[in-house]
Amino acid sequence: MSLLAGFARLTLAAAVLLGAVALPAAAVSAPPLVSVQWLKERLTDPAIVVLDIRSALDGGGAEAYAKAHIPGAVHSDYDKAGWRVTRDGVPFMLPTLAELEKLIGETGIDEDNHVVVVPAGVHATDFGAAARVYWTLKVAGHPAVSILDGGFAAWHAASYPVEAGKRPAAPKIFTAKLDRSLFVDHAAVEARTKAGRGATLIDARPAGYFLGREKAPSAKAYGHIPGALNLDSAAFYDPATNRLRPRAELAAIAANLPQGPAVTYCNTGHWAATDWFVLSVVLGRPDVRLYDGSMVEWTADADRTVASARTRWDDVKKALGFGS
Repeated sequence: MSLLAGFARLTLAAAVLLGAVALPAAAVSAPPLVSVQWLKERLTDPAIVVLDIRSALDGGGAEAYAKAHIPGAVHSDYDKAGWRVTRDGVPFMLPTLAELEKLIGETGIDEDNHVVVVPAGVHATDFGAAARVYWTLKVAGHPAVSILDGGFAAWHAASYPVEAGKRPAAPKIFTAKLDRSLFVDHAAVEARTKAGRGATLIDARPAGYFLGREKAPSAKAYGHIPGALNLDSAAFYDPATNRLRPRAELAAIAANLPQGPAVTYCNTGHWAATDWFVLSVVLGRPDVRLYDGSMVEWTADADRTVASARTRWDDVKKALGFGS
């Protein structure tokens, strides 16, 4: 080997090594779910950002945070801070790239942080908020995100220390890199329904919504997107422990879903985030995406078809005040 060739190889090896060192360690080691013990042991790590997302959805919000929160945690209200926005008259949509950069940066997060998302830990819908924030951060290209297993309730139950008052975030510059492999828009879903093949559509709502017995107030029609399968996100959640079920149980629940690409949706992309998180992140299924517009956006256009098992009797019961 010539001296020049040997030098070139050494230079390449050094560049690879430096590139590996330059990556945030958290990006390599961030588990999707972390325990309260895991967080307590790392609470003084300056790279960790504890993101408390409690809101009115879980009966909390800024007042609950001010009363007691994990030491060092910053608060970003899931309902009010801008994690979901209204676009083209459709509520609860994914923010734009510029909106994401502003939201995430002003929360005190940059690419070198390991973000631990902390829900209240009180019910399945509350976990959906954490899954939606996790998904949003990943869509924005953040490399290291985890959800605190059991949320603030698990931290409190462990008798770990808390602090009171408000802790303002120290704004940072976050540069978003949109990961288009994690979401689809209505055009992609329309193409799938018209072709009758492609990604499996997974409706994460309770069966009553899927069948058309009830609907979200902001949806314009009852039922589901044609061809979809129903997998209620609550099935993945154990209300006795206020945590996701063990991985083996999650796999068993999802076992009957067809293999291959999948798209999760619900009313507003909230429950769908839990199905996405379980299938994609926990179970490691490739090519699972989330349709954030979901039924609210889908039914905003009367030309888009909806499948429903709703009957005239359901309409009569609604008129009499016994149904929705």
